[in-house]
Amino acid sequence: MNYFSMFITFLIFLNTVLSVLTVFSDRNRDIAAIWAWLLVLILFPGFGLIIYLFLGRKISKEDIFNLREQAKVGLPKYLNDQNKIKEEQLQFLQNLDFKDPENNKYELAKMFMKLDQPAVSANNSVEYFVDGRDKFEQLIVDIKTAKHHIHLCYYIFRGDKLGTAIVEALEERAQAGVEVKVMYDAVGGRTLKKSLFKEMEAHGGETETSFGSRIHLLNIRLNYRNHRKVVVIDGEIGYVGGFNVGDDYVGEYENMGYWRDTHLKIQGEGVHQLQERFIIDWNASKKGELISYASEYFPKLEAKGNKELQVVSSGPDNELESIKKGFIKMINLAKDYIYIQTPYYIPDDALKEALDMALLSGVKVKMMIPNKPDHPFIYQATLSYAEELKNKGGEILIYDKGFLHAKTIVIDDEIVSIGTANFDIRSFKLNFEVNAFIYDEELAKEQKAYFEQDAEDSYLLTDEIIARYSLLDRFRQQFSRLLSPIL
Repeated sequence: MNYFSMFITFLIFLNTVLSVLTVFSDRNRDIAAIWAWLLVLILFPGFGLIIYLFLGRKISKEDIFNLREQAKVGLPKYLNDQNKIKEEQLQFLQNLDFKDPENNKYELAKMFMKLDQPAVSANNSVEYFVDGRDKFEQLIVDIKTAKHHIHLCYYIFRGDKLGTAIVEALEERAQAGVEVKVMYDAVGGRTLKKSLFKEMEAHGGETETSFGSRIHLLNIRLNYRNHRKVVVIDGEIGYVGGFNVGDDYVGEYENMGYWRDTHLKIQGEGVHQLQERFIIDWNASKKGELISYASEYFPKLEAKGNKELQVVSSGPDNELESIKKGFIKMINLAKDYIYIQTPYYIPDDALKEALDMALLSGVKVKMMIPNKPDHPFIYQATLSYAEELKNKGGEILIYDKGFLHAKTIVIDDEIVSIGTANFDIRSFKLNFEVNAFIYDEELAKEQKAYFEQDAEDSYLLTDEIIARYSLLDRFRQQFSRLLSPIL
């Protein structure tokens, strides 16, 4: 063996040892994620270590502590009031007979409160938006009517036609003396020029990036993103759902086609739960003056409707994975049907087993996924897991009208969840997410109707389609699936 071969052998050995030591240094990492990272580190010597440095390292205990501490900053009065309401609701729910089908849905509400999520808000009106143009036209109208404050957070904020139109509306309100705070994710807004907000900031508006530097190559926590989309106007109107700010979300990108998403406009005390979420995130990201409790942020509201809901958050600052547990609980409660829409389907073992048991119990499981990728690796893994679900008795619908980005689940005309969380490990473990869980027959039926309408623009994943997969397709799917715990 010559010296060059010895040198290469030594480098391979050193890379393997460093890979093992690096990945196993975190004792709390999932076994599946450990093996996925080892695969990357060993297959791509050197380069894999760079990828791990930016994408693989977990948030430090100090960072997690700081994020959790933000919940105690500025909101003591509101949080104390909410805890009293939660205690009263839990006491009431303890006495409910959950054998009564009418009460089944409140098992989920009870679980969330025990996971330190908000109490049930019962006086809301909820409006669906399934088209981006409709949603943003209404949002701009509501922005223009703001009297006290506009709090806006999106994962992606682009400086294109839509982004400019929203900023112009914010500028006008800032000039009128309305408090305007805009937050976007450091990676999701990486192409955004700060000059877009120059006029708005000149009139007192503020902008902030979530959880990291906009210069993302210097951001050692690239893998942990604020994927939430929350807008609160005057503490009275709230928006949450899947749409980001960009022309692609209103169907302006030819390669993606029509953008099918789902968003909610909430009026009622449920808006206060979105307000709490925004304030905590802003204070966790802001360097300088923080938002403190003010009654104007949480005004007393007249009942706008009779819709019951909880706004549930999850993220890497909390290992309880509340939204995932909510999905699993919904699946376990279902007796008739489970309809799911998601652009990415990369389940962990717990979610897979829940769906397996539902199918074995005779529950109809239908899942709708896109017909094209916006993230190729993730889409290939999605196809693999979708095929597995189909083979176990589920029905896989592939949306063919454009790109499906909606994140929805509805069961039995009883409970519907809509928000920012996909059915994938990233949403459960790595991203900061927020979903509204709604306990209402009318809204559940409305979501079911949207699903069935979308099904008319979809085709079934069949054995014939699967048989046409090439060897290269199979390799892509299986390789992506191996990496799925870290995608």
